[in-house]
Amino acid sequence: MQLFDPTHTAAALPYSRLVPALALAAQELAAKAILAPERLVVPVDAASVLLCMPAVAADISVTKLVTVHPDNARHALPVIQGEVVVFDTATGRRLALLDGPTVTARRTAAMTLLGIATLAPCRPASVLIIGTGAQAAAHVDALVQFFGVARFCVAGTSAAGAQAFCQALRGRHAGVEAIALEAASLRHELPETDVVIALTTSKTPVIPVDVGAHTLAVGVGAFKPDMAEFPPELLRRRQIVVDDLAGARHEAGDLIQAKADWNGVVELAALLSGQRPRPALVPVFKTVGQAAWDLAAARVALGG
Repeated sequence: MQLFDPTHTAAALPYSRLVPALALAAQELAAKAILAPERLVVPVDAASVLLCMPAVAADISVTKLVTVHPDNARHALPVIQGEVVVFDTATGRRLALLDGPTVTARRTAAMTLLGIATLAPCRPASVLIIGTGAQAAAHVDALVQFFGVARFCVAGTSAAGAQAFCQALRGRHAGVEAIALEAASLRHELPETDVVIALTTSKTPVIPVDVGAHTLAVGVGAFKPDMAEFPPELLRRRQIVVDDLAGARHEAGDLIQAKADWNGVVELAALLSGQRPRPALVPVFKTVGQAAWDLAAARVALGG
């Protein structure tokens, strides 16, 4: 069995291969060629949870086990810990053990890249990132590497946090422009940008209502029914596209709280397969994650 630490897991998952692997997995999931039930969420304590996410395909299968302990900073430990177990479907033989948080960060960012490639009216040159956590950092790296984005605005809850994030960003990517903003300022002035991506755990909308007509808005961070990054007004104005419809019905707090008409919500796989036409106007894209995306990452890591 191959063992991948975080560094080796990241190196095994280049976005140039991960994005098309996700496009294939999304269509296989829709066609039931990948079987992946909704993730099992088991409370550990009042704030912490254990997540179990299995997926089975004809070639390989995976199970991701992840623990989320929000108070781990006081123990000098990461909030999210876990692993992805990969095995041969025909025999059950264990093939690999991948670092769970690294797989999650990269496949989540890759799904955003796939959404942008499918839904945005043009290749993005500028992006507004709302959030300064690990997912925000993964998304910035992915956008630079995959699209060559060179202009970022980064909105954080504090100016100091946003400044620190931008400084680290510029240190990783020479020549990239990064402007720090306070998230509260977006209520009054929204920078002109090709894409807005929210990566928070906010319980109140952080994406401005007045996003430009040609700007794609992506919501990534709100993954519980009581969380929301999209304002209801924006969801009512635009076509809603999701990465996984079944998961979104139970986990996309933005859509649940806005009482979205689920009959009108489109799954990305239907657009990729041509079963549904691409929206004439720029939609919004909401992701909640899926074990099938971990399976796609495992295929890439194993060289499939």
